[in-house]
Formats: sequence, structure tokens, C-alpha cells
Amino acid sequence: MKNTPRLIGLALAGFLSTTALALAAPKVVSGPGAEPGCFKPWSGETKHMQWAKKPGPYRIAIVNGFVGNTWRIQMIQTAKAYAEQAGMKEKIKELKVVSTGTDVAAQLGAMEDFINQGYDAIITIAVAPDGFDRVIRLADRNNVVVVPFDNVLDTDKVMQVNEDQLEIGRLSARHILKELGSKREGKVLEVRGLPGNSVDRDRHLGFREVMGKEAAKMQIVEIVGNWDDGTAQKATADALAVHGKFEAVFTQGGSTGTVRAMMDAKHPFVPMAGEAENGYRKLIAKHANDGLKGLSYGQSPGLVAISMKAALSALEGNAMPQLISVPIPVVDYTTLKAGENFWPDLTDNFFAANAFPACGVNISAPEIMGKDAKNTQ
Repeated sequence: MKNTPRLIGLALAGFLSTTALALAAPKVVSGPGAEPGCFKPWSGETKHMQWAKKPGPYRIAIVNGFVGNTWRIQMIQTAKAYAEQAGMKEKIKELKVVSTGTDVAAQLGAMEDFINQGYDAIITIAVAPDGFDRVIRLADRNNVVVVPFDNVLDTDKVMQVNEDQLEIGRLSARHILKELGSKREGKVLEVRGLPGNSVDRDRHLGFREVMGKEAAKMQIVEIVGNWDDGTAQKATADALAVHGKFEAVFTQGGSTGTVRAMMDAKHPFVPMAGEAENGYRKLIAKHANDGLKGLSYGQSPGLVAISMKAALSALEGNAMPQLISVPIPVVDYTTLKAGENFWPDLTDNFFAANAFPACGVNISAPEIMGKDAKNTQ
């Protein structure tokens, strides 16, 4: 039994190691959290989390998935620009950006690599709403803050940042029905986003919820636009060739392409709800009197900046809401103002909503357009 002390020592060391790792996970604490005007809890039921405080400056990784549309490109440009602003650049030792495509395994592998390399926080747009449990556990064991945003996860184990996607679908349906007046028959075109993502799913569900209750007789024709102008324009053109006429349109993105397809087909302008692309807003401003009664909601690429700010706040030891609600910026054909919420001289594919006054975050168009969307080495 002379090895007993050694065995006890090994067992104790293992216990202490396991305990230390377990303690690395964020604690559930009482609110309010840091900067509640900026980091607003999703609801009164939202719990607050707190990570162990770590000294800065910090190593931050942006693990994007799909990068084949202008929103994702501008998001990466925004992240790079925001990291260089005063007040942020002093806190960030290193910013790494990668886009892994639409494969979940590739995204999970990249996140695991960054955790194993000792990065302090990972900001991500999840390729799928589930399947991330293992990487979350690995992050917890290493006291790494993971912040999904935009396409978030179906879990309450990480801090997440988003706008209410269900409500975006609902307000889009309400706008269309308001502009249609008493008309409740005919076809409505729904241009969906990238398949498999929670944003696409939730906007669709919110839209269908209202349409099913208030316009059940209307036939909804679904096409896939991938949140991309070119894809949406071709898909819309194909739908027009098959179906002929639509009474209204709801598009999740690629809004400019959808309008241009309708113009090319000489389809009359109809009530429409779409994203915050500058080109779409320019078209609404120009053709509202011709029937393009458009609503433009903004799922801003600038959400990445709020997510980065939230990650740094968590690393500094502040209590944070598990799910942070960012207000939905909305304009319609009656409230558009050149130079304020759209820019005639900027490109069509620029997303117009990039200021968050409650957070002290404002990334200018020149700052954003001065960056690229390439992976950083």
C-alpha cells in the first residue's frame, strides 16, 4: 500500500483540476447587467451571466460561416473597422477573422482551434441553430466567451445578440396587409433567406403567423434568395414567369434584386417589405408614388460591433444578459430621408443601418468601405 499517498495525490489533483474547469463556466447571477441601455435583456425572464474577469488586451476571433452575400461582407468589414476605433483598439490585442462556409463541422472545427490557441472570445454567426453543445462545453472549460449573433443558437448556455426575427416577419406581414387595404385574395411572393439558419426560419414563421390569421385565403409562393441581390433577382424573375402576378412581396434580403426583377418584367409596383439595403431604399424613395409602398427593416451588419462590445464587457467581469435585444430599425416610404436613412451617392449593396446610439457605437460608411472581407492571416 506504499503507493496509496501517490494515488490519493493524483486523485486529489484530478478533482481539483476538474473543479477548476467546472468553475470556469459562466455563473448565473442577478441583474441588472452592465450598460443596460445598450445590453438590453430580451425579456423580464432573461437570466444574467458572469464570466471570470480576465486581464486585457484580448484576442478576439470572428468565425463567420457563409460569406456569399453583401450583408456578410459588410459585417466583416464592420468588425475590422470597429476594432480600430478609439476605445476598442486599446482593448483588442489581436483580431482574427475566418469564414468557413455552410458546413457546420468546418465552423465547429475553426471555433475549437481558436479555443485551443488561447483566444479569449469567439464571435460567430452560427451555420445552424443547434449542434454546438460540445464546443460550448470546451469554451466553458477554457473560460472563453462565445457570442453568437444574427443566426443564433437554440440554447441558453451562451450570451447571444440579436434583433427579434419573429417580430421582423410579423411587422412585414402587417405592413403588407395594411397597404393592401381590404384585399385578402391573390398571390404573395415570399423571398426567403439562406436555408437552415435561425434568422430565415424565424422571419418566415413570424410572417406566416400573421398571414395565416389575417389573410388565410392568400396564396404564398416561396422562393429562395439567399439574402443576395443576384440570387433573389433571378429567383424572382423565375417566379414571375411561372405565376404572372403578385399582390405583394416579402423579402428577407436581396431586396434590390427583387424590385429590379419586377421592373424588368414590367410588373406593377406592389406593397413590399424588405431589408435595409441602400439600393432598395433608393428605389422606394423614387417609386413610392408609383405604387412601391415599401417598408425597410434593418438587421444591421453592425450587430457584430455590439457583439464584440458585449464580449469585451463579459471578459472584464461584468454581468451580462444571456440574450441581448437590439431594437429593430424600421423606415417606410413615408419616413425615408436622403442623407439620414439612405444615401443616394452610396452603392446599392450598402446596408444603411450602422449606428447604435444607446451603445455609443457608430461606424461610418468610409470606415466600413475601407476594409475588405478577407480572412485574416
